[in-house]
Amino acid sequence: MASVDLKNIGKSFGKVEAVRDVSLSIADRELVVFVGPSGCGKSTLLRLIAGLEEITSGELSIGGKPMNKVPAADRGVAMVFQSYALYPHMTVAENMGFALKMIGIGKAEIETKVRAAAAVLRLEGLLDRKPRQLSGGQRQRVAIGRAITRSPDVFLFDEPLSNLDADLRAQMRVEIARLRDELKTTMIYVTHDQVEAMTLADRIVILNNGAVEQEGPPLDLYERPANRFVAGFLGQPKMNLLRATAVAAGSGIELRLTADGPAIAMRPMSPGFAPGETIELGIRPDAFTLKETGGLGASVVLVERLGGSSLVHARVEGLRNLVTVELPGTYQGKPQTSIRLGIAPDRVHVFGSDGRAL
Repeated sequence: MASVDLKNIGKSFGKVEAVRDVSLSIADRELVVFVGPSGCGKSTLLRLIAGLEEITSGELSIGGKPMNKVPAADRGVAMVFQSYALYPHMTVAENMGFALKMIGIGKAEIETKVRAAAAVLRLEGLLDRKPRQLSGGQRQRVAIGRAITRSPDVFLFDEPLSNLDADLRAQMRVEIARLRDELKTTMIYVTHDQVEAMTLADRIVILNNGAVEQEGPPLDLYERPANRFVAGFLGQPKMNLLRATAVAAGSGIELRLTADGPAIAMRPMSPGFAPGETIELGIRPDAFTLKETGGLGASVVLVERLGGSSLVHARVEGLRNLVTVELPGTYQGKPQTSIRLGIAPDRVHVFGSDGRAL
């Protein structure tokens, strides 16, 4: 078990800068999730930690020891990939113990380690089976077991659940969370799945174009996004982003949605921008409420009925883009139904012209 420290880490492939000036400190036994869109550098960053790619600039240390020049096999890390990469001709037990066999560990010790890992992963009854006799979830557990037998200081997961169907993904999320609690070790997890990030992480690191946009506890990032990118990326369904204009209101400033129809006051604002300045409002779908009168007039375009909730896509009067509204699953509205929407003022996010949260 160990901490992981990255100081101004950069990685270039020729003229392409894949990772840019990343500095992070990951505590011992912490589970940190790297998340971001495709091509943001999250898997490259994980491979730099693993030693599978050479660091272009910056310093990496694990357990307080410099690692830039240390070979991957000597870094005390174990990596679980998206592909299970199991040997088809070997049994589960042989797959889990193969890496130990290759470094000369004795047969009795390998068997002890394999059985201990199998007990943690509930694979005891499958040790004599071949990979073709296993389900996708069982194969992924074997791949994780292969990492456990090495007793690493740090576990690295590179989108380990992306090949599984929805039900198995949910089951494996629970397994990984339980595994973390049992092993009490440092874990770094890469995913593009926000549900995995929100449910597994002690801390989320959101990457974009090779750089860190924001990092912190999941709910902090969800409730207090630092910029428009984080606000629009984190959350399912996505946050609504609507243009607004600052207008004079008494002795202060108000933000109003501006459209072809009448302006709608959103909430009083402390001085911070001038009348006439264009900004952007971020409103999560569950921040809307239905109203009898007042609020925003809108027309329902589509209703997605999800059981416990309904996602209503509506066109607000005077606005070009649709808004997504999350309502109870009992909502009975249909397309072309007229509705009025209220907005919880304390849940409106405001972003300036530079995209930063105000």
